[in-house]
Amino acid sequence: MSQKQNITDVLMVGATGSIGRFAVEAAQRHGLRPRALVRDLRRGEELLPGVELVRGDLEDLASLRSAVGGADAIVLTHGSGGDPETRRRVDYGGVRNILQALDGPQPRLALMTSIYATRSDIPGNSPWKRRSERLLRASGLPYTIVRPGWFDQAGPTQRRLVLEQGGTADGGIARDQIAETLVRSLLTNTALGKTFELIATEGEEPSDWAELFGTLEADESGSVDGVSDPADLPVAAEPQAVRADLDAVLSVRSLHGTSG
Repeated sequence: MSQKQNITDVLMVGATGSIGRFAVEAAQRHGLRPRALVRDLRRGEELLPGVELVRGDLEDLASLRSAVGGADAIVLTHGSGGDPETRRRVDYGGVRNILQALDGPQPRLALMTSIYATRSDIPGNSPWKRRSERLLRASGLPYTIVRPGWFDQAGPTQRRLVLEQGGTADGGIARDQIAETLVRSLLTNTALGKTFELIATEGEEPSDWAELFGTLEADESGSVDGVSDPADLPVAAEPQAVRADLDAVLSVRSLHGTSG
């Protein structure tokens, strides 16, 4: 896993969403230059005044090739919230297409998925976010994967962040806290190569982010799963198309000589 990079230009995927807009603000607050990926430039200008925009669609690989160019880092807060097919095309397909669009310098990525990403026991839950995580780990790129709890289910005095691993956490989190964690992960070396669930409890905001991330275990090198993830979705039993996507990412990784 690559060490800390000098990060200035950050491509924001999902920038016009409710988490993405907070992430853009967090990036600006930390002295970064956010560039928002949008499908509709006019709507982007209304929601993100003064922010650099780049037109692109997560389902259109060709449109992403120029969008990712020059990015030192990418923050992905996109999410469909729809049926399993939409989640396949957007939640999973968006990550696959971003990885396929990258060529040349390799950016650092912060990916938002879900606290239930590995929970096969939750009715109506789908494995597509977990599959998107696997693609990112297989890529060999420097990454952090954040699995936030229930949006807005944290009170105003619940500002203490709790980071857990293993897929058993449950709880709420404010949207600005998710965004801040994603951006901080780009700027904190102890967040590299880690996957965690994120909730908030009663208490103060963190003052030492390096220590906060440093308490976590890193994902095992060479594994497509997060540390302590349940072994209930074996790659060998996955649909052929999913396995082919993983193989394609691993092939590119080998070509570029990146290592986990």
